[in-house]
Amino acid sequence: MNSITDDGQNSSPLNADLMLPLDEGNSRTNTLDTYEVSTNPSAAEQDGLHVLFTGESQTKPGHKLGPKFYDYYLLHHVIDGCGEFATESRTYKLGPGDAFLITPNQLVSYVSNPHHPWRYQWIAVKGNQAESIFRQGGLTTEQPVVHCSGTLAATWMQPIRTAFQAREHTCNLTAVGCLHLMMAAYASQQQRVDELVPLKPENEAQQIVRHMIRMMSTQYAHPFTMEQMASSLGYNRAYLSRLFKQAAGMSPVTFLLKLRIDKGRLLLRERPELTVEQIAASVGIPDALYFSKQFRRFYQQAPTQYRKQVMHVKQEHSSSSSSSPIK
Repeated sequence: MNSITDDGQNSSPLNADLMLPLDEGNSRTNTLDTYEVSTNPSAAEQDGLHVLFTGESQTKPGHKLGPKFYDYYLLHHVIDGCGEFATESRTYKLGPGDAFLITPNQLVSYVSNPHHPWRYQWIAVKGNQAESIFRQGGLTTEQPVVHCSGTLAATWMQPIRTAFQAREHTCNLTAVGCLHLMMAAYASQQQRVDELVPLKPENEAQQIVRHMIRMMSTQYAHPFTMEQMASSLGYNRAYLSRLFKQAAGMSPVTFLLKLRIDKGRLLLRERPELTVEQIAASVGIPDALYFSKQFRRFYQQAPTQYRKQVMHVKQEHSSSSSSSPIK
C-alpha cells in the first residue's frame, strides 16, 4: 500500500500498522519522530463525502509544511506539543486540543514549535458535502480553528485507521460516520463555550445590517445598487449607510466593492482560463480597468501579477509533490 504524508504526498510503501521512527539527527529534544498513515482502500470516490486517508505523527522540532495549496480538505487535531498555523490573512498559535482545517485552494503553512514539537492526527476529505459537515463542526475558510481541549473528538480517528488497515468493504461508511461524530464533538464544545458568554438579543439595527450583508453576499454578481437595497428594505439610503458604517466600520458601498474584489481574487486563483475581463464581469464589475484599479487599491498589486504569483506557487507545489520523499 502506498503511504501518504500528512500533506497528501505519495511516497514509498510503509507498514501502516507501525509507528515508524524518522531519524532527523535532532539534538534539541528527546522526542522520537514518528509517522503513521492509513489510506482508504476504496478506489471509487463518493460524490457526497469521501475520506482519502488519516494518520498521526510526532513531528520533529521546527518541522514545516508550506506555503502551499491543497485540493482537498485536511483537518489536523493537536494531541500534544504546539506550533503555528498560517493562512493568507492570519497566523494561529495552537496547542493540545486545538484543531485546524485546511480548505481547498487556500495558501497555508504550518510549523512545529522548535522546543515543544506537536503531535497531531489528521484526516483528508473530499466531496460536495465536505464544506457543510466541517461548517457544522465550527470550521470554515474564514474560521479554520476550533479550541476543543477536553473533548474525545480525536479518538474517532483510530477506528477509521483500523477500518482502512483491515480493508473492510464498509470502511468509507465507517470513516464518514466517525467524521460526523468528530464534528458533533467539536460543535458540542463550541456550544459550551458560547454558553459562557450569553448572547444579547439582536436589536432592529443589527437585524437590518445582517440583512444588508446577506443581500450583498448573494447578489454581488448582479448590477446591485444601494438604491435597490434601500427600496427593498423600505428604508432611506442615508439611514442604511449610517447604520452599516456604525456596525461594520465601512460604508455598504465599500463593503460591496471589497466583496466583489475578493470574489474576483478567488476566481483568479481557481479559474486560470478566465481573462481578467471575464472575471470582472462575473463579480458584477463590467469595467475591467476599474476592477484592476480597485484590486490594486486593496492588494497593492495588479490582478495579473497576483495570478502569476499564485501559478508559480502551484507549480512549485506540483513539482515537489511528484519528487519529494516523506519528510
